[in-house]
Amino acid sequence: MVLSARYAELERRATRIRQLEMTCDALSVRVVRGERELDEARAELARLRAESESGMRSLAALAEELEAVRAQARGQATRIRLRALRDAVEIGERTAELGELSPGGRERLLDSLEAAIARLGTEEADREDEAPAESNGHRPRRAGEVFAGAVEIEVGPLEDFSQLVGFEDAAGAIGATREISVKRFASGRATLAMNLGEPVELLRELEERSPFEFKVRDQRADRVVLDVDGEQTA
Repeated sequence: MVLSARYAELERRATRIRQLEMTCDALSVRVVRGERELDEARAELARLRAESESGMRSLAALAEELEAVRAQARGQATRIRLRALRDAVEIGERTAELGELSPGGRERLLDSLEAAIARLGTEEADREDEAPAESNGHRPRRAGEVFAGAVEIEVGPLEDFSQLVGFEDAAGAIGATREISVKRFASGRATLAMNLGEPVELLRELEERSPFEFKVRDQRADRVVLDVDGEQTA
């Protein structure tokens, strides 16, 4: 009886050991599978992180290229406007000389005037084609430090075109600037038309960026008049 009882106990323990071994095997399979899935997840995460970093670098490079193109386009537009202004001044000067020329000289001068006018018309048409259509609505603006929308800036006296180009580039570099153009330049004073895409402290931005110092003579909701420091232009 004792031997039978011990034999039965041994059989029960052996069965229990086999069950535990099967459980260990199953758990081992799960652990191995979990580690494999974890390794795959880590590899996928590393790949996504690398792609994200590559995408950010590409976006940064694209932003730099766009900024370079914008600066180049702004400089080209400035040169076109200055050339048109010089042609306009030349037309005015030559028109004043018409009364003093002989008939043959008058004909030659008229031919050159027609060519200059044709250049002016072509450049003006190109600028109109490039300019986006304006909205029929008007956003309210208030006089003060903050400006938005269409603003005119009169500045002077300026020594030459290089000072005008420097000031236009400074105003065009303001982040809120969407469009900028020179409307007039005569007797050392220039009038620039700006379109600001968002409210901005325009005068503060100009003071930080302008190549010369100036004083504010007049300030309204959509127009400011700036006088260049006399010592700067002397």
